[in-house]
Parts: sequence; structure tokens; C-alpha cells
Amino acid sequence: MNHSTTPHSRADAFGEAKLTGLGGRDILFVMAADAEYGPHLKQRFDPFMTGVGPVEAAVELTAALAALAQRERLPDLVVSLGSAGSRVLEQTEIYQATSVSYRDMDATPLGFEKGATPFLDLPATVPLPLRIPGIGEATLSTGANIVSGSAYDAIAADMVDMESYACLRACLRFEVPLIVLRGISDGKAELHHIDDWTETLHVIDEKLASAVDRLGEALAEGLLER
Repeated sequence: MNHSTTPHSRADAFGEAKLTGLGGRDILFVMAADAEYGPHLKQRFDPFMTGVGPVEAAVELTAALAALAQRERLPDLVVSLGSAGSRVLEQTEIYQATSVSYRDMDATPLGFEKGATPFLDLPATVPLPLRIPGIGEATLSTGANIVSGSAYDAIAADMVDMESYACLRACLRFEVPLIVLRGISDGKAELHHIDDWTETLHVIDEKLASAVDRLGEALAEGLLER
């Protein structure tokens, strides 16, 4: 890795969120749980931890971005990283989300499309336009539930998580672009215990770190695609 793509964390003097210099840009890396933040990622950045689920992610990231905005220190890019479930994607592989939807929202009895928030000028599935060259692409569904087994039948997206849509709404509020990177930790079999989720996180940690390196190279070379 050359100097231009080597990340350097810089703590905001007034808040908990730390920006990381990567490829000549200020990046805010966001994660939900310590279990997903392994030794390879620890060598690259100090993330802002939101906690698990859409409510925690929305509250905490909005507060962090508001504090940065107040000091004119908003990042150039927010990157949400972590694990996801899927029964159709390759287990332990890394994917960048091309779109995100909110599976908890259902106002269909009032005539709204499933997944669309009433009176909010956003589609039920919101596209994420930025692309890192060389990383697989997949659609993503966010919700407050752990998806397992037959629960996937009701979800059209390729993969599921619990925070990305909330992160997107916070980023839209502050007009900061978002990239979502997810490693597939489960989905091929029914989940019965937390170990079913954590047993491959060490592999995902290493692969997410490589994806971050690719992001740095793309930023430095002006190759981040739309």
C-alpha cells in the first residue's frame, strides 16, 4: 500500500466520531458491533460504533454527523461496514450494496407501497450510486429482525442487515454520500445460536480490510464509479 492510500485516523476534538484520511479524502467508517471489528480492520481505522439495529444506528450516526457539521468537519464519505445474511450469496464473501430498502416499513393498508415511508419523498428501494471497482455488488434489505430460514422468502433483496438504511437516512440528512460493505456471515442454514453468526467473522474481517484498501486506491486514483 503506498502512502497516498494509507489511512490515518484523526479524532474530532469535540466528539466521539473519528475521521480517517484515505486516498486524500476524510472518511467516517461506521460499524455496529465490536465482534465485527477484528485485527485487520483495527490496523486501518477507528470506527464510529452505533450499536445494533436501525434505531440505534439512526440516533447515533445522526448525532455524530450533527456534531461534525456544527464544527464544519463533515466527512467526504461515510462507509458502513459489517456482516450480513444471505441465502443466495457466497458465504464470507464481500459485497457492496447497490441499493437499500427498509423491510420494517409497511403502510400498505393506507395505499402506500410496501417499504415506502408515507409522505417521505424516497422510493421503497433507494439506490446507492457509488461503486468500488472489483468488489461484488448486491441489493440490501435493512430491518430490526434477524432473518433466518423461511423468513428469507418474504425478502426480495440479495442480503439483509440491521443498520444500513438508517445510516443512509442520516447521510441523506447531511448530504454525505454512503458506501455499504458487507461480508456474508450466515444464511445458508438456520441460526440457532450467536456462534452461528460469529464463527466466520474473522474471515470477513480480513476480506473487509482488503475492500477498504481497494476503496483507498480507487479514491486516490479517482476511480470511484457512479
